[in-house]
Amino acid sequence: MESPRGYSAPVPLKAQRSTLELPLLNLEHPGKESLTALAVEAALKALEMAEVDVDDVDLILMCTSSPDDLFGSAPQVQKALGCKRNPLAYDITAACSGFVMGLVSAACHIRGGGFKNVLVIGADALSRFVDWTDRGTCILFGDAAGAVLVQACDSEDDSLLAFDLHSDGDGNRHLNAAFKESETDELGSNGSVLGFPPRRASFSCLQMNGKEVFRFAVRVVPQSIEAALAKAGLPTSSIDWLLLHQANQRILDGVSSRMQIPSEQVISNLANYGNTSAASIPLALDEAVRSGKVKPGHTIAAAGFGAGLTWGSTVFRWG
Repeated sequence: MESPRGYSAPVPLKAQRSTLELPLLNLEHPGKESLTALAVEAALKALEMAEVDVDDVDLILMCTSSPDDLFGSAPQVQKALGCKRNPLAYDITAACSGFVMGLVSAACHIRGGGFKNVLVIGADALSRFVDWTDRGTCILFGDAAGAVLVQACDSEDDSLLAFDLHSDGDGNRHLNAAFKESETDELGSNGSVLGFPPRRASFSCLQMNGKEVFRFAVRVVPQSIEAALAKAGLPTSSIDWLLLHQANQRILDGVSSRMQIPSEQVISNLANYGNTSAASIPLALDEAVRSGKVKPGHTIAAAGFGAGLTWGSTVFRWG
């Protein structure tokens, strides 16, 4: 499997909260923009960078926890891209860990399933699910999409060196947006009244215990990266770049400090976009590649962590 090549597509800036400029979908007129459109833009740019035609794509993985449709957005991305051969397209729901899960899934599909060109898209619009009266969460999140193309290659050129993935449902209480029913018995748009048929349902706003999420991240992320490095037979000193989910600066600093990785080797664009969930890693990676920081042959340790709780890491060589 070749190392991924990709592109990020942050939404044009629409709002400002605190001192951080957040890219957001149009909340007043959501029909004018969609997460699917962002994902398609990122995917097309990734294909352009990789010089691969859309009809050569044989799998699309849409890593998102905020799709435009309850049943997922990947098939709509496939349609909008104009794929004529109807390649398989499906969603991966793993919150801020989603892109890492997608990257590993792509490698497994290539190694075991014979796929050749896999689009991995990380895209989220969590502005739809935050409580805009809660400054503890609403100022943190932005909406964005990023994509990479992962390609098959000879085994000796395989650039995804190792990975380590985990989940812990017990930690769900610290970070969630739970399913809930309407609190009234009034006739709803789905005909529910007097308890039957079931009331119209929705999801709550995002709920987060920031202190617990911080403790979780700075504990498990170094362990996961070290486990992946051990599987790859590499020391920590072999890492050229540490690429973490862009959750907050304290977590980035805490993980790099525990791993004794200098801050100048930590990729960060958090100050520009906020936490863009599954999009944050491809977004930061694309900017680092285009700015010339990340060069062919560089070894990158990437890690995602978030709701579920889920977390995981991968070690790969760029280019």
